[in-house]
Amino acid sequence: MAASGSSSTGLKKSLGLTGVTVNAMALIAPGAFLWMTYQLQAASVDASGQSTALDMWTGIVGALIVAFLTAFAYSELARRYPEAGTGSAYYFAEKALLDREEPHHRRWARIAKFATGWAAHLFYWVYPGVMVAFFAVLVTYVAGVFGLTIPLIGQIVIAIVFAGLVAYIAMRGITGSTTASIVINVIQLTALIVLSVLAIMFRVENPLHLAPAEWYHPAASSIVLPHNLSGLLFQSTIAILILVGFESSTALAGEAINPRRDIPRGVILSLIIQGLFAYLFEYFAANLALSDKLVYVAADGTKLTGIAAAGASGAPIGDLAVILGNTFLGGNGTAFMLVIAFTVIIAILGTTLAAMNTGVRISFAMAQDREMPDVMGLLHAEFATPHVGVMIMGGVSALIGIIGLLGGVVTLTGITLASNLGTFVLYLLICGLTFVAFAGGKEFNFFKHGLIPALGVLGNIIMVGTIFVVGIISGGTTAQETYLALGISAGWLLLSVVYFVVTSNQQGKAIVPAPSPVAPDSK
Repeated sequence: MAASGSSSTGLKKSLGLTGVTVNAMALIAPGAFLWMTYQLQAASVDASGQSTALDMWTGIVGALIVAFLTAFAYSELARRYPEAGTGSAYYFAEKALLDREEPHHRRWARIAKFATGWAAHLFYWVYPGVMVAFFAVLVTYVAGVFGLTIPLIGQIVIAIVFAGLVAYIAMRGITGSTTASIVINVIQLTALIVLSVLAIMFRVENPLHLAPAEWYHPAASSIVLPHNLSGLLFQSTIAILILVGFESSTALAGEAINPRRDIPRGVILSLIIQGLFAYLFEYFAANLALSDKLVYVAADGTKLTGIAAAGASGAPIGDLAVILGNTFLGGNGTAFMLVIAFTVIIAILGTTLAAMNTGVRISFAMAQDREMPDVMGLLHAEFATPHVGVMIMGGVSALIGIIGLLGGVVTLTGITLASNLGTFVLYLLICGLTFVAFAGGKEFNFFKHGLIPALGVLGNIIMVGTIFVVGIISGGTTAQETYLALGISAGWLLLSVVYFVVTSNQQGKAIVPAPSPVAPDSK
């Protein structure tokens, strides 16, 4: 993947299909997310207070369907607009309307860009903060294995240092990030296969002679069949966190050697490899092995088992790894857990790095368009990266990570849902814009540019509605998590609208310009 020149933005063109795909795969990070999100999914309850965890696997399937519909929309737009550079969805939103022949369509291009940019930032700028919080929780769990207790202030320091480290790596350029992503993907997928095989063996061989009632799922069919529609939907709203990342490759068009060919392929390949195969396999295995042998003792001495223990433990997959290692690896459960934890640590590094790389590049594109402060568009003289944006994003990630640590699983789930809300809104817009971009043109295909985008819009609307409706109706901690997510989202929307209006007035730009008979050039 040698460099082959620079793009018009000054970014180095160094990525082939492998580089594009693995950067997206690093953001999806299946090994890391099994460890990190299993607790959130296990702790989810519905309006009646009943656990929704029985639909954990089917919830992932639901999220996967929405993700694939959206991925296809992204790939079609990336194929049509290979010159998108770092703008990704932000650029697509503008071009889809500016390329229309009707003047009244083109005048809405700036509003479409604003909405898409707002959603992309809610997604990409909150997401790394979620990872920072997860990292601090993981380090705290591992320290506890050695009898060390890290107080809250120590966890906050860990979050700040980690955010700074990732920002430093991101500032040094995407080529180094790609090399790191390849290594991380190989390591975590290998560890994932070993853990999953042992989990299946644990159930199939039934080494501890558990009674049927002691297994969380009485049979494998219970894992793959839906139990409750609302539970499936709410599990899907959490599960989207483990699937996002396939679209991040579209922000690398400015650094791709052949963006028209490789960006669309990278979008689909990354989701197939890690979403369709890795996640469904590992979650099936983990749920198959979940039993009353998984134990968590609360601070007040209360003993929890099974799914209740998984929802309370800081790392239920770590607890499961200890059981598997003790059973099949000669009593070396703790050592096996530490190996898995190490792979998760480097996977979190990779996914946080990939998210930062994507987020700052969209900010860079918006700054070039004067829709964000000019400092976000500054490039490092040596590394040709938007270094100021990276540093700011590192600080924001640390702050969001600290918020996630302060309130435990409630705030951690809340910031996760905020990021996911931005994801669903962004995906909804992209699916709709795919139809706008192709409708009425010679390339229009009803199935690719009509039916699939329409189903994608519907799926994402259902996900957004689930966060609002099911989350609030559920009450208790689920409602608290939902309100926090909505508060973060509303705050960012208000800030974005104020900036948009004020800068429009200062620059003399019309928010909705008068119809123009000739399609203007766009960036």
